[in-house]
Amino acid sequence: MAPVPASVVKQAELLDANGKKYFEKRRFLAAVDAHTEAITLCPDVALYWANRAICYRKLNQWTKVEADSRKALELDSRSTKAHFMLGLALVERQEYAEGIKELEKALNIEGLINPKSDIVMEIKQSLFEAKYNEWELLSSKREWMLQNLKESCEKALTEYHFLHDSQDDYGPKEAENDVVGQLGLLKEVFSKTASVDTPTEVPDYLCCKITLNIFQDPVIAPSGITYERAMIIKHLQKVGNFDPITREPLEQRQLVPNLAIKEAVQAYLNDHPWAYSARL
Repeated sequence: MAPVPASVVKQAELLDANGKKYFEKRRFLAAVDAHTEAITLCPDVALYWANRAICYRKLNQWTKVEADSRKALELDSRSTKAHFMLGLALVERQEYAEGIKELEKALNIEGLINPKSDIVMEIKQSLFEAKYNEWELLSSKREWMLQNLKESCEKALTEYHFLHDSQDDYGPKEAENDVVGQLGLLKEVFSKTASVDTPTEVPDYLCCKITLNIFQDPVIAPSGITYERAMIIKHLQKVGNFDPITREPLEQRQLVPNLAIKEAVQAYLNDHPWAYSARL
């Protein structure tokens, strides 16, 4: 393919910039048109495809979001925007496993470049929501399957006793007690199985002493107390340079990432996805 003339490249850049301006003004259709013109002039620029995908997201045109995101990734496999938009499009149609993978790719790429940027925060929020919604969907399916299985087992157990009690040496009362006992045991087994999907209290050691919510970015102070980074920094800036629990002097430079707690939080979330709701 012949190289694109510099004048055409410049024109495409201006069109893309216009698209961003239209987007900021919430003129999403106009933004789509501008990005489309940029793509027509320079179809091998991944950024233009990703920017148009972002516009289609605002228009809830998810099929087009997916198509443009995939095209952008063909041109640039490390496009944060493209991975992010593709992840959202897949999650939108409840393809959670693949959608979560794309969101995690976007987070891994952008997190290394701008870990505190707004887009990283947005990706994280979308990821938490996707993981919670995936758990909610799978939990509902498991609940339905367990209920059907429980009813089938109860029916089979009752029928078994009805057919065989007359052949046993038990009296009517003993047979009835035997059935009740086994049905009770069956109920207990299914209850324990279902408890895996039952939300409970998150352990205190995984929660910030200020927000009382599960940690996202835990840091430990010289006092040995762990806080959510954003909250303790806000305290230091607005209240004073002291530990809010011990009242000991404390400066921001003394805060150290608590990697052990961060790993423990992630392990807990992996085992209890319902806890992602605390981050939404």
